[in-house]
Amino acid sequence: MERQELAKYIDHTNLKAFATREDIKKLCGEAKKYGFYAVCVNPYRVKDAREFLRNTDIKVASVVGFPLGATFTETKVQEALMAVHNGADEIDMVMNIGAMKDGDYDTVERDIREVVEAVHPMGVKVKVIIETCYLTDEEKRKACELAKSAGADFVKTSTGFGSAGARVEDVRLMRSVVGSDMGVKAAGGIHSAREAVAMIEAGASRIGASRSVDIIETLEE
Repeated sequence: MERQELAKYIDHTNLKAFATREDIKKLCGEAKKYGFYAVCVNPYRVKDAREFLRNTDIKVASVVGFPLGATFTETKVQEALMAVHNGADEIDMVMNIGAMKDGDYDTVERDIREVVEAVHPMGVKVKVIIETCYLTDEEKRKACELAKSAGADFVKTSTGFGSAGARVEDVRLMRSVVGSDMGVKAAGGIHSAREAVAMIEAGASRIGASRSVDIIETLEE
């Protein structure tokens, strides 16, 4: 795999609470230098990222209900709409993990569906973060089924703020559930090209990483 090809899998990410405007400028500069597919930033920083990426085809992704997923659906919808209004092309929403653990599948699906229906008419894709570290394999399967039923575009492994990040076996499981109709995003703890390529080989169609430059720079190794 060439550098340029690998870069097009990557959402270059800075979701730190203390990220400054200058940090986002640096993130976007690296995205332009390496040709990453997108940057992923907190909602407050969407407008900054859109400004720094003006006249490029690099997407801006933002997070909703992040990182716990435990807020109201109506709040997630409004947060998503505001992010899109400020220039987001994609929304990475955290599902209601507690409801999933309760077995309250109707709530989980409705939560996803309402965000999807709010932003899809504007051409915005939705990725659903299921936070695999907190789920059994059966719960992971069910979460993927619910996200697919709700019309989401991707399922995503992790926020990067949980007890663990992406694992190859979880990516493989998620891909087996959603088939070829949806994207699978591996995120959290991916630091090298070797790890990124392993995720892609397992079925990931997107990689979320804050160490994206290291991933590209270690490709030859």
